Amino acid sequence: MRDPDEGATTVVAVQRWYGLDDIPADLGPTVVTLGNFDGVHRGHREVLTRVVREAAERGAVPVAVTFEPHPVAVLYPDRAPAAVMSLEQRLDALASVGVGAVLVLRFTTEFAQQTPEDFVRATFVDALHATAVVVGKDTRFGVRNSGDVETLRALGALHGFGVVALDDIGEAEVEGARWSSTQLRAELLAGKVGHAAQILGRPHRVSGTVVHGDHRGRELGYPTANLSQDHEGLVPADGVYAGWLVRLDLDTSATDRALPAAVSVGTNPTFDGQQRRVEAYVLDRTDLDLYGERVAVEFVSLLRPTLRFDSIEALVEQMAQDVDRCREILSAIVPS
Repeated sequence: MRDPDEGATTVVAVQRWYGLDDIPADLGPTVVTLGNFDGVHRGHREVLTRVVREAAERGAVPVAVTFEPHPVAVLYPDRAPAAVMSLEQRLDALASVGVGAVLVLRFTTEFAQQTPEDFVRATFVDALHATAVVVGKDTRFGVRNSGDVETLRALGALHGFGVVALDDIGEAEVEGARWSSTQLRAELLAGKVGHAAQILGRPHRVSGTVVHGDHRGRELGYPTANLSQDHEGLVPADGVYAGWLVRLDLDTSATDRALPAAVSVGTNPTFDGQQRRVEAYVLDRTDLDLYGERVAVEFVSLLRPTLRFDSIEALVEQMAQDVDRCREILSAIVPS
């Protein structure tokens, strides 16, 4: 079985600034990186780890600068990608890497008109007192993405900060795919949650509050925890998954914090459902009262697509097979 702490995210206290005016006037030197960081996947983590290391060597504060909403959602709304994480999930994930502060910049059409020079001077130099900026080699910034690494190096020479440009961060072991938010999003929308986990370095999560559903699961012998419709995190393709239900309101050391589960995503077509739902049956547990609790559902493996069954008996038979398969998959996972 999975250890309750295995795969859990440890969130340390970090400073969160929602604009340049939130930055303390007495902030010392910093080492900075910037990006959307949607998913905070393994590529992001390599960059962020380098930021933390550079900051430690320089006696500086490691800072991640991110944007909300996604720039594409502002500049090209019809092409806006689905967010892998909510802002709050992103901030927690950034904190888990060890940065000392996160600066969230509100992205607007006016903000997008800043020249690379204006952005660097206002953010990195005047506000953050950067001694170094760490970026990937394909980083672009400023109006019409006109700034690149060479622009940044020239501005660093002018304003007194160094630039660390990282080469290709690497490739996920997913058919040669890069560790990118775009690839991660595609894997999740295809239901390939195992591939997504390779890019993330951990299972993908959808979190929310447990609410009352139709109670059909309980009537069928498989009571489910239904996530509220305001859940956070990109919901994978409709289907049945093996996964974990993590009780976020419990202490990380609690025995019942992470529980093996069969997870269903879809509209319950056998019952002509209309609303898409995420619900989880905790294996072999009918004693849990989770209503009102904040939980996260972690997706480990896709078992099958969502199906319409001709009878309740056929549905229950398939559910029993799904639970057996989930038990087999999850019991084989060895805690790190």
